[in-house]
Amino acid sequence: MSTSSQARDSRQLVFDRELIVRYDGNGPRYTSYPTADRFGAGFTCADYCQTVSQRAPGTLAKPLSLYFHLPFCNTVCYYCACNKVITKDTSRADQYLDYLIREINLQADLLPHKGLVRQLHFGGGTPTFLNHAQLERLMGAINERFKLQQGGEFSIEIDPRKVGIETVQLLAQLGFNRMSVGIQDFDPAVQKAVNRIQSYDETRVVIEAARMYGFKSVSVDLIYGLPLQTLESIAGTLEQVLQLRPDRISLYNYAHLPERFMPQRRINADELPAADVKLDILQMAIARLEEAGYVFIGMDHFALPNDELTIAQRRGRLHRNFQGYSTHADCDLMAFGVSAIGKVGASYNQNAKDLDEYYRLLDAGGLPVVRGMRLGPDDLLRRAVIQALMCQFEVYYQPFEVGYMIDFAQYFDEELQALRQFVDDGLVEIDHEAVRVLPRGRLLVRSIAMQFDRYLRTRQTQARYSKLI
Repeated sequence: MSTSSQARDSRQLVFDRELIVRYDGNGPRYTSYPTADRFGAGFTCADYCQTVSQRAPGTLAKPLSLYFHLPFCNTVCYYCACNKVITKDTSRADQYLDYLIREINLQADLLPHKGLVRQLHFGGGTPTFLNHAQLERLMGAINERFKLQQGGEFSIEIDPRKVGIETVQLLAQLGFNRMSVGIQDFDPAVQKAVNRIQSYDETRVVIEAARMYGFKSVSVDLIYGLPLQTLESIAGTLEQVLQLRPDRISLYNYAHLPERFMPQRRINADELPAADVKLDILQMAIARLEEAGYVFIGMDHFALPNDELTIAQRRGRLHRNFQGYSTHADCDLMAFGVSAIGKVGASYNQNAKDLDEYYRLLDAGGLPVVRGMRLGPDDLLRRAVIQALMCQFEVYYQPFEVGYMIDFAQYFDEELQALRQFVDDGLVEIDHEAVRVLPRGRLLVRSIAMQFDRYLRTRQTQARYSKLI
């Protein structure tokens, strides 16, 4: 088999520690391109309304993906960098739903007819902070103004500490069929250090209930690099997770940025594992997950061979958006709630990040969109190239040359020259028809994608990007 064929057919990783150390740095996660730090106030609520209203029957009327940000949490997890509101007062969610439903109606009014929804995601915060009546109220409002496609992808993030079998049953009745379960770590000392006490049994009950009530996919989130973690402790957590056999596993690197995220100031930095220990943990975890039959999807995501993400990647249909990897590339993303980010047509939009500001803008009678961006032809081209790298580990020139009427090698001459070092180090293969990320380069795919990011070369940003590894 040729080197090119091996690169295309094999999803195995090569963990080259020396190269990982050499290339590791900071960079975007590319849930969008251009990245969210490039959005500006020059894109207004009026711009967003015009963009949505231009959706019309025919090719522009893509199916919809809806994202709802539900920011409330009962307790604070010290590692968390999400936009959240810590409270035990569930009545605050009633007020939030009043405004959220107002936003649903305002956005739905922009559509020429009832939008067909192929994807739906509740994120947070903790979506299951909402009680049963509140969840039913929100789903009722969504169904009133949108049409959920039969067989669509409807997911919700779950905190097992606050969810029982009855709630899982209700979620299934409301139409949810995919679940993301937060775990992070099962070690008691680590849990205490990050203020998230969660037993294996309560996690198991939720996952088993999801399967009993017909959820098609269960994913779990793990974090490495948390205080007091060791190679042995993470190995123990992994074995417990593998007993649960989730369909997908996300293994995130903890980014300690206490100057940006106040809860992280409660973490004792002296208890964080050293950089070489984190690499030991990552290397061990990857080997154990592959041994257990999981396929590396990209960056920090693994899935079973029969999972939809694995199948989509195999068929060249994997996509990446603000919720991570996805199976649907052809949706317009409409976002609801404080700080939520959407993508409609050739534009991005983001709501107010502050809850009071979110309320104030809706009280004024308008949508709470405060910034965004219109994408030009170069943005769209580079977005497609970066998507191909992040999702398929390869970019074939011909589709871009036909679709964008360019000579790929000429248009991206500077980028291909920048990749020569990656080629010399065995991370990338470049020939007359494609750029391919080789098994040794797959953990560093963000660094490779960064070579096609025009904004990193031409415009400064105040953003603090996370570590690549």
